[in-house]
Amino acid sequence: MKVNRPRLMLAAPRSGSGKTTITCALLGALHMRGGRVASFKCGPDYIDPMFHRSALGVPSFNLDPFLLEPPELRRTLASHGEEDGVSVLEGAMGYYDGIAMTTEASGYELAGRLGVPVVLVIDCKGAAASVPAQIRGFLCHRADSNIRGVLLNRLPERLYPGMKALIERELPLRVCGYLPELPECSFESRHLGLIPAQELHDLGARLERLAQQAARSFELEALLALAKGAPALEAPALAAAPSGGVPVQIALARDEAFCFYYEEALQRLQGLGARLVPFSPLHDERLPDHIDGLLLGGGYPELYAHELSENRPLLGQLRALVRGGLPTIAECGGFMLLQESLEGTDGNRYPMAGALPGECRRQQRLCRFGYARYTALSDGLLCGRGESLPIHSFHYWDSTAPGDGFLAQKPGRDGSWREGVMTGSLYAGFGHLHLCHGELAKRFVARCRGAQKERR
Repeated sequence: MKVNRPRLMLAAPRSGSGKTTITCALLGALHMRGGRVASFKCGPDYIDPMFHRSALGVPSFNLDPFLLEPPELRRTLASHGEEDGVSVLEGAMGYYDGIAMTTEASGYELAGRLGVPVVLVIDCKGAAASVPAQIRGFLCHRADSNIRGVLLNRLPERLYPGMKALIERELPLRVCGYLPELPECSFESRHLGLIPAQELHDLGARLERLAQQAARSFELEALLALAKGAPALEAPALAAAPSGGVPVQIALARDEAFCFYYEEALQRLQGLGARLVPFSPLHDERLPDHIDGLLLGGGYPELYAHELSENRPLLGQLRALVRGGLPTIAECGGFMLLQESLEGTDGNRYPMAGALPGECRRQQRLCRFGYARYTALSDGLLCGRGESLPIHSFHYWDSTAPGDGFLAQKPGRDGSWREGVMTGSLYAGFGHLHLCHGELAKRFVARCRGAQKERR
């Protein structure tokens, strides 16, 4: 299918330039105007899309060129944008920063693959005439940079007219506005990134202030014109969902401790005939009835280790069902929940479900951080022996039994290691998968359908 999807990407020279603040300000201003807005996060991050959905009420999804093949990237963007709206993509790290000192899986690569005009966010704190030089470097570093505009962050109002004139006199770019320094609107972080929206004090007031400021100091019509200048998008259509039959029921762990999911992957499961039944490992003493599969995502179980350990009925049920062969995907935090014990952030060790061997303990640094490829060492739930899966890891906790079901290797680096657990009914490990990759979602639903037939 060929569709028009007005779109633009907010990118920056490096992390910490204010992309998230600028993105929230722009989304808020466009939403306040009543426009149709969708947001996308470039890369594997779960937290920014959660933030956009819960804080701003804007649909938000991930676009990751390592975890997803190009046709799936185009399909995700095409499926969730609007012809009469605008899709705002938030970049990751620096614009050209990719894997192993390359541009692979960078915002630059994604913009090129999807034909996205790029607006460069420049932190102007402590700089003046050096700002055009920095912009020129990014503009000229690649002939096909796709950079079409600039937004100036942490710039006083009184300096904007002069800075805008300076940049536009020296460079063939439109300066599309500025954001003054607003320390009262900053967003706190912790070890896995931004603190989720529901935990932030006075968040609504902060976002409203950002939106109002953007409405005054962003040149919204110029930004919308850039977005509307994006070329038409060619994307493959999804196969029709199966009709008839009883939906398979997949229990979905979702609460304060387990919240890391790709929304488009959950929608893919539903499109394949799955009914997702949320439950809380923190607050529910039992799993939902009549389930055919189990999805335990990542999150923050280490923050709630004591509370999780006291939910003995649910932990016992998890242990029995996983050991009994219920089709299960348990990523990172979900993997930690299935192990024998978990060290909490207070330093104490707490019993977990014990469906798998191993104790999870805090480390001093990120463990096996970043992208990798898993090669399956045997046939299992999601793939056959020798098949490769792209994954992403981001965790400070490690296990005494990380598994040996896959050979893992980082792209562009020598050396490999074994980790992850895969059987005919279980995938569990620190590696985060994207179920929209290849046939993963279809295979999982098929296994759940097999369990449903056995149960009936």
